[in-house]
Amino acid sequence: MDAMEMLKTEKLSKAFGGLKAVADVDIHLDKGELVGLIGPNGAGKTTIFNLLTSVYEPSEGKIVFQDKSIAGLKPYQVTQRGMARTFQNIRLFADLTVSDNVKIAYHQHASYGVFSALLRLPGYYKGEREFEQNALELLKIFKLDHKRNEIAKNLPYGEQRRLEIARALAAKPKLLLLDEPAAGMNPQETKELMELIGWIRKEFDLTILLIEHDMSLVMGVCERIYVLDYGLVIAAGNPAEIKSNPKVIEAYLGEEVH
Repeated sequence: MDAMEMLKTEKLSKAFGGLKAVADVDIHLDKGELVGLIGPNGAGKTTIFNLLTSVYEPSEGKIVFQDKSIAGLKPYQVTQRGMARTFQNIRLFADLTVSDNVKIAYHQHASYGVFSALLRLPGYYKGEREFEQNALELLKIFKLDHKRNEIAKNLPYGEQRRLEIARALAAKPKLLLLDEPAAGMNPQETKELMELIGWIRKEFDLTILLIEHDMSLVMGVCERIYVLDYGLVIAAGNPAEIKSNPKVIEAYLGEEVH
């Protein structure tokens, strides 16, 4: 299969006041790739995610997703186009059940309209049953089906992380942005997450862009890696190239990444 470009940025920049948080960033992802975005704290990684998902508007440059510019779109419109994300700080619907957190994401694909929902017509009930079944199947993948009726905020931290990824997948994305999915996880949870990310990429035919501080996870699952420092891309390449790049080693406080 010929590679198809999923995402491309050209000279993407974002300034807050006089401070350029991101400067002239050019990245691209081909369909099916799993690409890492790494760098020290404050390097601009999450700012790039916020630009890609229209949380922020670029100061300069452009973003092309599936051959179309996303300029001027709202975040929900970007999601409808096929891009979903998780957040560095978990953003679940804390007081809803585990199941409802996932079902909410399915609703943008509802086959019934507002009229059918208000009058509780047969189409509404059919759609809701489908959402319930789909949510349960997704929760099984993430080993959360036995907790589907629990309130989301009562889950342990690692399970909240998994639930957030499950909810993102319920939006049926083509491109999944994961912002530090292993944050706060122990080594065993991180290992399991690494395997899960590789599996869902194949199972759901996803392209994935991953921000992560855990180098073992990044080096273990990513085919290519971009390295950011002070808002600039200072290196790009495969894991072996990134590990031995002098600029990368310097950016990580003189310690060679493993």
